[in-house]
Amino acid sequence: MGLLLRFSKFTLDCGTDEAGRGCLAGPVTAAAVILPAEFSSDILNDSKQLNKNQRNQLKLEIELNALAYAFSHVWPETIDQINILNASILAMHQAIEKLTVTPEFISVDGNRFKTFKNIPHETIVKGDGKYLNIAAASIIAKTERDSYMEKIHEEYPHYNWIQNKGYPTKEHRNALISFGPTPYHRQSFRLKPEQLKLDL
Repeated sequence: MGLLLRFSKFTLDCGTDEAGRGCLAGPVTAAAVILPAEFSSDILNDSKQLNKNQRNQLKLEIELNALAYAFSHVWPETIDQINILNASILAMHQAIEKLTVTPEFISVDGNRFKTFKNIPHETIVKGDGKYLNIAAASIIAKTERDSYMEKIHEEYPHYNWIQNKGYPTKEHRNALISFGPTPYHRQSFRLKPEQLKLDL
């Protein structure tokens, strides 16, 4: 695994990324991180490429060293109202808004974004595997969302969110068939497989 790079020459370059976009339950969570110029890491990468212990270790390093960081959850009701793409962008905007330092530039994981307060930005497909600040945002978003899903697992243990975090695993889909959706499920998503019909 090669070392990730700084995205731009701006000192206050904010990376932003989201977690949970493809889930059936729970929020979509985004984070924004501004790292100091001297920050480096041998293991920082796209959060999906790391195990839980690595992510938790990196979360502490990022929180300790970042010039600013923040995260935001956007809840299922809003996802159902404005769709998951707009909810993901909204979560990113809310995270950036919470930063205690105003960024000069925004580096965005993915290929879609809406301008935030006239701050220049660039979208980068798979940016969380290329640039330090986006990877750092992916770590914060993933760990904060996972922590939330582990908490609500205690309320609805049948769905095993502590393990699947709300993603559409076979176990999660089977629980939906058996128990139906919860208030944490995204009603606009196809939660159950379509019923088989016989043409008689």
